[in-house]
Amino acid sequence: MKKLIINVSICVAFLFLSQRAFTQTTSISVIDSTASTAPRLTFGCGFGLNFLGGTNITLSPNLMYAVSDKFSLGAGIQGSYISIKDVQTTTTIGLNVVCEYNLSKKLTTLVEFAELKVHTKQETLAGDIKNDFWESALFFGAGYNINDKISLGAKFNLLYDEDESVYASPIIPFVNITF
Repeated sequence: MKKLIINVSICVAFLFLSQRAFTQTTSISVIDSTASTAPRLTFGCGFGLNFLGGTNITLSPNLMYAVSDKFSLGAGIQGSYISIKDVQTTTTIGLNVVCEYNLSKKLTTLVEFAELKVHTKQETLAGDIKNDFWESALFFGAGYNINDKISLGAKFNLLYDEDESVYASPIIPFVNITF
């Protein structure tokens, strides 16, 4: 049932985004050679730092291609290191694919799929317990564009499983800076 919901969600999101992203409008305008145009290919980087109750460092560089003024596609890599001293360490590395749709100049929605390789080491009295596994995440989210270079928001992981996920919560805040 969970896979059916995910597949239907992906199809609906794709149909909704593709219908709006690939529509064509024609207008006649005078081109001003002094006007600057935004680059179609941009480099961005999301990051996270948390030192409460342990250490959590996340870095996720990405490349985005603006298909239109409202729709962008991109991909990136991401990695994180989480450590709770004398309890557990978790390292993840993976790839992600992102689709963004700008509702307005200030509001952005996104659909992101990530595939992560997870390595954990838990320290116990009986010795270290190591675990390696793959985790998939499907995020739907929204963000506020503070300006052309910085956005912040939150995304919800539809594949979140409280007992098996490397994520502490299905809701993840994000900050993205574009260069």
